[in-house]
Amino acid sequence: METDQVNETNENADEKINQLRSQINSVDEKIIECLASRRKLVSEIASGKARDGSPLRDSKREQELLVDRIRIGKERGLDAYFVTKVFHEIIDDSVRLQQEYLQGRANSTAPGQAVVRIAFHGIEGSYSHIAARKHFSRYGEQVVFLGKTSFDEVIKAVEQGHADYAILPIENTASGGINDVYDLLLHSQISLVGEEKIPVTHCLIASKNVPLTQIKRVFGRPNVISECGKFISRFPDWQIEYLSDSALSVKRIKDANDSSMAAIASEEAAQLFGLTVLERDISNHRESFNRYIIVARNPIKVDVRIPCKTSLVMATAQRAGSLVEALTVFRDHGINLTKLESRPIPGNPWEEMFYVDFEGNLADERVQSALSEVTKGTRFIKVLGSYPSSDLVRTPVAPEVAAAAAAAPAAKKAAPSESKPAEPAKPKTKKAYKLASRDNKPEDTLIHVGGVTIGGDNFSVIAGPCSVESYDQIMLCAKEAKAAGAHILRGGCFKPRTSPYSFQGLGLQGLDFLAEAGRTFGMPIITEVMSEEYIEPVAAKSDIIQIGARNMQNFSLLKAIGRTQRPIMLKRGLSSTIEDLLMAVEYILSEGNQQVILCERGIRTFETATRNTLDISAAPVLRRLTHLPVFIDPSHAAGERELVPPLALAAKAVGAHGIMVEFHPEPEKALSDGPQALRFPQFEEMMQALGKI
Repeated sequence: METDQVNETNENADEKINQLRSQINSVDEKIIECLASRRKLVSEIASGKARDGSPLRDSKREQELLVDRIRIGKERGLDAYFVTKVFHEIIDDSVRLQQEYLQGRANSTAPGQAVVRIAFHGIEGSYSHIAARKHFSRYGEQVVFLGKTSFDEVIKAVEQGHADYAILPIENTASGGINDVYDLLLHSQISLVGEEKIPVTHCLIASKNVPLTQIKRVFGRPNVISECGKFISRFPDWQIEYLSDSALSVKRIKDANDSSMAAIASEEAAQLFGLTVLERDISNHRESFNRYIIVARNPIKVDVRIPCKTSLVMATAQRAGSLVEALTVFRDHGINLTKLESRPIPGNPWEEMFYVDFEGNLADERVQSALSEVTKGTRFIKVLGSYPSSDLVRTPVAPEVAAAAAAAPAAKKAAPSESKPAEPAKPKTKKAYKLASRDNKPEDTLIHVGGVTIGGDNFSVIAGPCSVESYDQIMLCAKEAKAAGAHILRGGCFKPRTSPYSFQGLGLQGLDFLAEAGRTFGMPIITEVMSEEYIEPVAAKSDIIQIGARNMQNFSLLKAIGRTQRPIMLKRGLSSTIEDLLMAVEYILSEGNQQVILCERGIRTFETATRNTLDISAAPVLRRLTHLPVFIDPSHAAGERELVPPLALAAKAVGAHGIMVEFHPEPEKALSDGPQALRFPQFEEMMQALGKI
């Protein structure tokens, strides 16, 4: 009898779950219907814009849309980060759809009934094939993909009319440019008409699930094997064999059906051939991307409303300064270079050709004028083509506006204040800190990291716990930081403590937790480095590296950190003058790293009412003396959470470029600096108050 009752209960539970799943299916169908309806409306808008010549994008409209959707989402129990992420994707799709429409009109082409032939290197399942499917997905079933065994054959297929387009890998964010492709572009009769970027996640693939110790032979492309060198080095007995294509490596072990053989390729290739992924994401660098170029026989026109890139190859005169003169032309015309790659000229020892990518359209008179001037000073120049950029700049929602929208959904939101701090005076006196001074660089330094621009007229908020204490803790803090409108996530992994018996941090494990939290919520991260031995592992995962107050005059550490390419935050020492701080930053700048943020965090004085004494005047003084961004850390200055919000407001009022504050889900249980950590509601209130200044 009891068994029958249990079975009946289980059956009822299963039936309830099935009913809920059916309802979810119904909701999903409605979502798809709504997205399709929205796309039709966007197509009509694109048609109208094509007729009247109005701009492709309206950033004010996009921001208003996002803020309104955040408000509506809050009313229905959805957090701001989720809503923003969904609608950024929807807006991206809308922009791309309008771009395709305008391009179709500009070139009298559009997806129709004709079959489009695409040449690529490798076989089905290769990274080039994956990129080609993504780029030409708008053609649907009208596409035929033609795999070729070499880059030369790919280009010849287009030149000889056997293919309409070709896709070629041009660079990888980890291993750099593809030299063979660069060399072929110089002599081919084709034009660049597009670009595509895809994330690259290398996987170890086998015929079935076996222990890694049973693997004897591993197949892969030479560059892929190199990109996974650290993982492979853990297995010195593996025999490495090179093939010309990643998907061919997978096919090789599929045909052999030998469980001691493995291949390194994409997960898509494993699925295509019905094989097993033993390990995912085994490359030396996470978040690696491949960039591909799309080529055709003839150049295309790019509508002037579409963000555009132009690529060219040039050889400058063989005299001192000729390359600088050519590059200066682009600067003087306000044209931003996105890539400069050198390649030797065959038959001319020690002479170089330069491949240049820049933001601009050949139809723009400014670009035409620049190219005309550059041509006068070069021995050879060839424009490879203008094409739509694959990068879409997402309209940011001002964090304080988003926070206010989420906190008060029914209220009408005021636009963010347009007031700006007075322009700093620019003294013309000689300073010992020459690289950091405004005498050397009058304009503000802007630091771009993970979609955040630090410096200039921007006010950025770095927030998070003092220490990374656990995976759950930092994930919870990251979610709060993102929802409240912070820009950058902080968390100490190596904690310098006065007492040797205090919590010293989780070390590299904490760094892994912090990096995962940053990736999950789309935020750059910052953490401190205390010694030279940890610079490399921290630089590999942290977007910004912090040098704490205790190490401000650790000159060997400053010089070592100056040789990295990560932005650095340098905190003012406990008993240091402003000149001491600027002299310390000179050590970093003189080693090559020009991306430094200065941070005032309070100094020791005779006053004992607070943990330290915040020198609020340091912000305007530093802005007058240096071009580097200036932050204020009210948490370490005050040492008491109730004092942090007013000091943060003061920091913005006096012209600081940002603040660094600490919060914690349960400050009483914090393993370090609990008294100065804001509670979540306090942090949210502070963020809303900052938006009103």
